[in-house]
Amino acid sequence: MTSPSPAFPGSSSPASRDRVVAALRAAGCVFAEDEAELILSAARTPAEAAALVDLRVTGLPLELVVGWAEFHGLRIAVEPGVFVPRRRTEFLVEQALAQAPDAAVVVDLCCGSGAVGAALAAALHGAEVHAADIDPAAVRCARRNLAAAGGRVYAGDLFEALPGALRGRVDLLTANVPYVPTSEVPLLPAEARDHEPQLALDGGADGLDVLRRVAGEARHWLAPGGCLLTETSERQAPAALDVLTRAGLRARLAVSEERYAHVVTGVRG
Repeated sequence: MTSPSPAFPGSSSPASRDRVVAALRAAGCVFAEDEAELILSAARTPAEAAALVDLRVTGLPLELVVGWAEFHGLRIAVEPGVFVPRRRTEFLVEQALAQAPDAAVVVDLCCGSGAVGAALAAALHGAEVHAADIDPAAVRCARRNLAAAGGRVYAGDLFEALPGALRGRVDLLTANVPYVPTSEVPLLPAEARDHEPQLALDGGADGLDVLRRVAGEARHWLAPGGCLLTETSERQAPAALDVLTRAGLRARLAVSEERYAHVVTGVRG
């Protein structure tokens, strides 16, 4: 995404749409036609449409250009500086719902935009949903996305952000922790590397630093039979399972080949 954008009048006419598609395609957007439709539908004026196209061709992720990401059937508001939820993480939500379909108390750590918490709140009608993140921009965004469900979002470092009254009551604990090894962060696609907070990507030397911290305290917060779920990579999955087992949880791995998604679950006995 290095090509400059041409001048664009920004109307909804077929000719203008074609110009948008051409600009996006020249910038390397693989799904230029689909992106053009989203950008044009998000723009309220021709000038705004032109500005959005300019942002996209400079490499800003499409979701940040239009201000939302589709996730588990929801439109999740996102903004610059916030981790964009990945569609593969829908598998984490599905595994959580399969593991705890009647969860009454839900906590989502490292919540980012609040996508996982919002999806769980939508599926678990009436559940008490809490979320936390250390990044102020993420907290602000998550509060927007969880407001309709009555979810509560806290600013702080993992469990330190949560009210003590939740200890021993959590049926479902999701934590989409950063799991990219530090040395591999520079190898990430530019859209992630250049536009998302490193705090949401960098998982330490082996990518498991934050998971160790979450797993180490999880038993104190989970209710009996409660479960912790987190996403990991195929290569890291055996080590992630070992982290949960060492923390005293019954660990298992679920894999979606279609989404290239790997989720480890740890259940408190």
